[in-house]
Amino acid sequence: MAFARAVRRPIGVFYYSVSGRFSSGNDYSTVASKLETLSQYKSSVSSGYTSPVRGFGSFIRSFSSEAPAVSDQMSLIKQLRERTSAPIKDVKASLVECNWDLEAAQKDLRKRGKVLASKKSSRTAAEGMLAVAQNEGKVVVIELNCETDFVARNEIFQYLALAMAKHALLVENSSQQVSGVLPFGPELFEEFKLNLDHPKVNGETTVSNAVTEVAAIMGENVKFRRGFLMSKSSAGVLSAYLHTSPQPGLGRIAGIVSLEVEGENTQLEAIQRVGSELAMQVVAAKPLFLSKDLVSSEAIANEREILKSQAESTGKNQMAIEKIVEGRLRKYFEEVALMEQKFILNDAINIKTLVDNLSKEVGSPVKVTNFLRVEVGEGIERLEASDEPVAQTA
Repeated sequence: MAFARAVRRPIGVFYYSVSGRFSSGNDYSTVASKLETLSQYKSSVSSGYTSPVRGFGSFIRSFSSEAPAVSDQMSLIKQLRERTSAPIKDVKASLVECNWDLEAAQKDLRKRGKVLASKKSSRTAAEGMLAVAQNEGKVVVIELNCETDFVARNEIFQYLALAMAKHALLVENSSQQVSGVLPFGPELFEEFKLNLDHPKVNGETTVSNAVTEVAAIMGENVKFRRGFLMSKSSAGVLSAYLHTSPQPGLGRIAGIVSLEVEGENTQLEAIQRVGSELAMQVVAAKPLFLSKDLVSSEAIANEREILKSQAESTGKNQMAIEKIVEGRLRKYFEEVALMEQKFILNDAINIKTLVDNLSKEVGSPVKVTNFLRVEVGEGIERLEASDEPVAQTA
């Protein structure tokens, strides 16, 4: 009962009485000391101070005013996540650091992200996406790499890849005036800026800064690896095909073909149809050369040596060995030379026959002048077992 009564007393009285007891040299308090303590407490109340109970409540309220209510905190976390796509842990840390100021926390997140992006820039980035942009005279394909397929599917990452490809298409270069394939690297973008219009990455910025910002948002190493530009002659047609395409203009493998038509020809629909089929052929059949005549002498010599070694192991005579080698060499040309390959949509004919038939259909000679095949991550060594992976490019 005594304990219950003590609990019902004001906290201030209980505190003062206890402190008085333990601060004295005796094990008990005199009536006079208790009265004096009570008198001091009353005088403090009458002089304008709030009661200790109310004071304690004020302390709690003042502490709560420094941080929003839990529901408000969750709302701020959600808003910042929607703005930045940063991990929840980083979002909350920035909000706490900035006293739950949304704008300040967003700036803090960008600073944190750039630091983390620079730390991760040495990690292997072998995944990613190819982006293709095209106009009447040229086609551009760029490769933007990341560390995982999960990030490659992210719409912010894909938006940046497409924006870079479209921007590269606008860059004028004297080398573009000649038909053919022009490879390019980051230097093409050095003097130019992207004008981004995405809820989470927007405004005018350099390509380098845009890549760094997306890397910060994604939490991975993101890098522009390479690009290719193919131009056509005035009487030509460019066709592109993208394999494993999540949306128009994006894919993991790209095939591009340039066709040239002699004279003025109005049957462009037929030419474009065959061009698209040939671009698909390039992706599927992986040719290394345009025609048998363009296969390098070094490649032929190496292949002949391998085939001869294989034929000799059969134990046949020299004449039989030569016939085996020549037969297998023809098969090799059918595999590596585009014009010698079997047509994937009709293996009864090869590509040379397909183009000859097209020439008859449109009434003008048509020829394939160039092709290009690009695949995400090709030539990058994946160092999965390494403790400190290093990004490598071909």
